[in-house]
Amino acid sequence: MKKFDKIYNMLPQTQCKRCGYSDCKPYAEAIFFEKEDINRCPPGGNTLMEKLADYMGLEKKPINPQCGTPSEPKLLFIDEVECIGCGLCIPSCPVDAIAGAFKFMHTIIKEECTGCELCISPCPVDCIKIIDRPLKLSWNKKRAENSRLKFERKKNNQLKNQISTPSMNHLDNLKKKYIKNEL
Repeated sequence: MKKFDKIYNMLPQTQCKRCGYSDCKPYAEAIFFEKEDINRCPPGGNTLMEKLADYMGLEKKPINPQCGTPSEPKLLFIDEVECIGCGLCIPSCPVDAIAGAFKFMHTIIKEECTGCELCISPCPVDCIKIIDRPLKLSWNKKRAENSRLKFERKKNNQLKNQISTPSMNHLDNLKKKYIKNEL
């Protein structure tokens, strides 16, 4: 296995963007090619940082607080009573772990949720909640690998279909179009 692949595979593959990169692969590339700091991955936490430091012969340092607090990936769920079926959360999920259709209730497939929290921001009614991940769903290498494969599949499908991930402006425009603000 090449050194880059080893670094990439060490990352938790949550695709959360907290490191400041668009997903785990560009962060791995930045570490390998551009000597980016190895302390920018809160889901990997200090354990990941220490593994990277040992592997690359670098100094160990705590997770950069600008990237977030180190913690195991959480689990998200949609409060089905509050969900209005707007669908704004669906395109934000990097691994397609949200099921539902426009004007119908949505749900997060807990076995596939990476805990990235990217679905929270687009939700106009704050019906997406964060909970601790149950032991039977704890984040591990197998889940990380499945997440990476699902993310790459989604990315490839988007390229094939020339569909891009909607920008926040696009999501805001959809909110204004389909959701009436009641005061």
